[in-house]
Amino acid sequence: MKTETKSTDIREKILDTAQTIMSGKGFSAVGLNEILAAASVPKGSFYHYFQSKETFGEAMLQRYFDRYLKSMDELFSQPGVSGAKRLMLYWQNWLDSQTTCDPQSKCLVVKLAAEVADLSEAMRTVLLHGTGKITARLAGIIGEGIRDGSLAINEDPAQLALALYQLWLGASVMAKITRDDTPLRAAMETTVTKLTPGSV
Repeated sequence: MKTETKSTDIREKILDTAQTIMSGKGFSAVGLNEILAAASVPKGSFYHYFQSKETFGEAMLQRYFDRYLKSMDELFSQPGVSGAKRLMLYWQNWLDSQTTCDPQSKCLVVKLAAEVADLSEAMRTVLLHGTGKITARLAGIIGEGIRDGSLAINEDPAQLALALYQLWLGASVMAKITRDDTPLRAAMETTVTKLTPGSV
């Protein structure tokens, strides 16, 4: 049992370290030696857990989505809070996380999607499925807001969820270009306008 726990810890250490570095540099610019040196893990250990850098990238993205979706579920399951309020908390968390200096809080979809989708079909597939689950959850909470009366909208929840998610992805990319939060704040204004919440 101790050996299994130690093995899991080493694997998680490699993934944690890599996510921090790649959140800043991207996928291709980071070599395995840099990751392993930062994690203080011998190179042989890497290939014990991952067959290649590509399979490692799949694992890192999958773990990112698993954690992200878990945090969404926790946020959206708050009792006694309207659907509109929970949805707006999600967008506020996005704005806050993308303007912080903590690399672990940065959106890996924003950082890596354009790069790895062209490099690896396997990683593109993880991104496709992961973002699909995000928009499905957003559609679900929009539907809850409509049912509890906190959202007064006529759009299809699934289409609106996709449009808003794409809006925020684009705003996050622009925020990297402008190096300020103006695009994200504009996305928030557009989001509030589109949702036209009633009694939040």
